[in-house]
Amino acid sequence: MKRRSIEESSAMPSNRPVVVVTGASGGVGRAVARSYGRRRARVALLARGRKGLDNAAREVVDEGGIALPLQIDIADAAQVDAAAQKVERELGPIEIWVNIAFSSVFAPFTEISPEEFRRATEVTYLGFVHGTRSALGRMLPRDRGTIVQVGSALAYRGIPLQTAYCGAKHAIQGFNEALRCELLHARSGVRTTMVQLPGLNTPQFSWVLSRLRRHPKPVAPIYQPELAARAILHAADHPRRREYWAGTSTVGTLVANAFAPSLLDRYLARTGFGGQQTRKPVSPDRPSNLWAPADGVDGEDFGAHGEFDRRARARDPQLWASHHHGLLVAAGPPWPE
Repeated sequence: MKRRSIEESSAMPSNRPVVVVTGASGGVGRAVARSYGRRRARVALLARGRKGLDNAAREVVDEGGIALPLQIDIADAAQVDAAAQKVERELGPIEIWVNIAFSSVFAPFTEISPEEFRRATEVTYLGFVHGTRSALGRMLPRDRGTIVQVGSALAYRGIPLQTAYCGAKHAIQGFNEALRCELLHARSGVRTTMVQLPGLNTPQFSWVLSRLRRHPKPVAPIYQPELAARAILHAADHPRRREYWAGTSTVGTLVANAFAPSLLDRYLARTGFGGQQTRKPVSPDRPSNLWAPADGVDGEDFGAHGEFDRRARARDPQLWASHHHGLLVAAGPPWPE
């Protein structure tokens, strides 16, 4: 399938964009890759899990796109840059790079080893840094291209049991702001923007390393990964905005944190532990993707959705609001730039 996909790309019109999606084997990355396939784009899929990658690539092709699955560890800068070279050699100049890949640990901070914390940080934060560096190395000489950093409400608001993830997302936020200033200073044609997401129904709650007594779950309300994908594609299409907020809960969290952070600390201290666990005990056979992919050769393909389809929302009016920022600014209080 991989060979057929690449060979077909040589006959494709050159106006079909070349898009790189990290973490493309599952969750939001999978939904984004599939959405770009629907646009008949040339999509490079970067992830560790072979089974997930192969099936994600098949979905891109089925939607009408061209797929180049590349099995790499995003925490390894050399592997990321080698992948970028292969993308440009086989698909063409990279126009859009979407950083999504992450890993984490669900546990109180004191129950996370230094090695585990470092690994989660290397994947979730430095993976974005490596991807951005590889993208800029190719975009800056051409003076065009877009980099989308996929963030979270947790890039602004830390919550219990997710110290590694929150720390990394805060780091990405600061990194992206600083980089954006540098690109503006240089009057570069390369754009970078960030999308802050809400709690999502993705496989992470089935494969992230957990030391909780009960099965982890997203902070409610829960949204489907396709809502996130729509927000990310819109951001890539309109990268002059510095940031997008997706989901009413994201807006509520960030506004509450801006105006009453201490009150929110106390609220999360009371609700943040129970609110991130179901009533179901953790299975002794639960996989962990911190050190090796759960969707590898000996694992299973988890797809884009997690276990919470019955609770997850596919739509939210705030997504429309975020995409029509100009109208709302003219009508009322300012929205995030």
